Amino acid sequence: MNILTYILAAVFVLAGAMKMMQPKTKLETKMAWVKDVSSWRVKAIAALEALAALALALPLIFDTGLILVPLAATGLVFLMLGAVFTHARLKEIPMIAIPAVLGVLALWVAIWGYTDLIS
Repeated sequence: MNILTYILAAVFVLAGAMKMMQPKTKLETKMAWVKDVSSWRVKAIAALEALAALALALPLIFDTGLILVPLAATGLVFLMLGAVFTHARLKEIPMIAIPAVLGVLALWVAIWGYTDLIS
């Protein structure tokens, strides 16, 4: 299960870094939803993605603070729900699949993390 967690962390740290480092005008050509939100909101979403990615991976690497893993995964589930609703609102039906799959994977990691803490 740690492999899935590391894969999710890699995906979200890369996605967050890409959104943080590129200007909004460049992101608008790749992502339609960026046109509807302010620059600071795009950067805030990027920061949340990157921080959640770090909270997924670092506790597993250092074997401490393991409660952060399911908490970060839960946060990513909510971020991906927002992404799914945003793509649906913009009628970008094919684009819904990406955040939906990532959200399901994050939900799996969250459930695994909470049950692992209980047992």
